[in-house]
Amino acid sequence: MNRKGIFLIMTLIMGACASQKEIVDIPLIFDEQREELTLEYLANRYNLVQDTPDITPKMVVLHWTVIPTLGKTFEAFNRSTLPNWRPDLVNVSGLNVSSQFLVDRDGTIYRLMPETTMARHTIGLNHCAIGIENVGGTDDLPLTKKQLKSNIYLVKYLASKYDIEYVIGHQEYTLFEDHPLWLEVDEGYRTVKDDPGMDFVNKVRNATKKFNFKPVPTK
Repeated sequence: MNRKGIFLIMTLIMGACASQKEIVDIPLIFDEQREELTLEYLANRYNLVQDTPDITPKMVVLHWTVIPTLGKTFEAFNRSTLPNWRPDLVNVSGLNVSSQFLVDRDGTIYRLMPETTMARHTIGLNHCAIGIENVGGTDDLPLTKKQLKSNIYLVKYLASKYDIEYVIGHQEYTLFEDHPLWLEVDEGYRTVKDDPGMDFVNKVRNATKKFNFKPVPTK
């Protein structure tokens, strides 16, 4: 091979490497208790009786943590149960909140659990949603440009791997209440969310529009 051909190949390899972002695995505790609580959640909240806590991803939900650091966020998600959970309370799940991905303020992407294992992050949709949490989200710690780029990368990565139909912000989740993907059985179980802000969500959507994601339902 001549020198020009070698140079072209090296250029292509370097370009491919530059377009890839590393995903760092830092697994949350997923012990027997967490698996049992996840299976109970699927059964009790969604009427999905399963042997494993697997999901079929159909959407990506973008979040912010409002927790200022990666370490504190990981600590909050890592335990299997919610703080102050009382097992004696009927129909109150003790499963701790979590997400499949966490993006630090410097843009580093961390995978907290397998992409097709259910995480508790979005009411009514956990059975089909991959969550991306972003460290920060307060007035003092707004989401960064590096986080935006990493969210765009992750959405592209996930849409290339799974049959993703929707990309939504957490604040949009109640728009799916009459949608076939919505499975929450408790009509009173809702919380008001404003994360991660529609400006952030729309920038991610605009950068990934080649995937032709479906529009979010309207009420």
